[in-house]
Amino acid sequence: MWITLAVFSAFCLGIYDIFKKTSLRGNNVLTVLFLNTLIGALLMSPVVVGNIIDGSWGFSGDAVSHLRILLKSAIVLTSWIMGYFAMKHMPLTITGSINATRPVLVLVGALIIFGERLNAMQWVGIILGFVSLIFISRIGRKEGFSVTSSKWIWLAFGATLMGAVSGLYDKYLLRSLPALEVQAWYSLYQVAIMGATIWTIRRYTHADTTPFRWRWTIPCIAIFLTCADLAYFYCLSLPGAMISVVSMIRRGGVLVPFVYGAVVLREKNIKLKLIDLSILLIALILLVVASK
Repeated sequence: MWITLAVFSAFCLGIYDIFKKTSLRGNNVLTVLFLNTLIGALLMSPVVVGNIIDGSWGFSGDAVSHLRILLKSAIVLTSWIMGYFAMKHMPLTITGSINATRPVLVLVGALIIFGERLNAMQWVGIILGFVSLIFISRIGRKEGFSVTSSKWIWLAFGATLMGAVSGLYDKYLLRSLPALEVQAWYSLYQVAIMGATIWTIRRYTHADTTPFRWRWTIPCIAIFLTCADLAYFYCLSLPGAMISVVSMIRRGGVLVPFVYGAVVLREKNIKLKLIDLSILLIALILLVVASK
């Protein structure tokens, strides 16, 4: 069951990336992100309202739990801000593959923190995933996005690192807190943090002065992300779910934006990227088969 939920979450993440790329093209990054968090919070608002009506205020009114959720919101937003700027300025077929490094980082954390152990086939899948990431990094250099010449690639790696931290933190949170309430309250706190961030940036700096343009794809970002997160949180709450494997499967969502980038956006070096994608696909299949 948890494998199926992870695959569904991966598909929704792939569609989410397409709408995100479309919404960010020539647009104001911070405003698009704020609207994403606002719409996501509205979608989850019935849970928050229900908590308030029954007097529990979520997590039985435990202030410490709310602080833990607040930290979760800050971690996710840090990843999103870096990731949104990177996606606006880099090819979709590269940013998606860079984001696929997250399972490798999550694996290390899961082994150290949670004591998870992988079988031989799962290890082969992880190694192949790592090989594919090295390959895509070399392709990125061919397109002018190297660690020595592009700040956008650093932002992409930073977003991936913070995403891995978020994944490990999720496993910790869901050991003691209900998944639906976690998602609802962290969505609400994201709006507050993002609103304060935009006010501070615009009050004291002149960053990201690109005019904002409304596009119908903007609400779709939040809709598909909410669906992906609902499946993800519930997946992690199930007995036997392994965060390292779930994270790798979710990265398989890169298949969806890859096809979009190749066919619709006509990005470069598609043949080389297709080889890399094939390696990643084999790795994901091995992980899924080995986890049943």
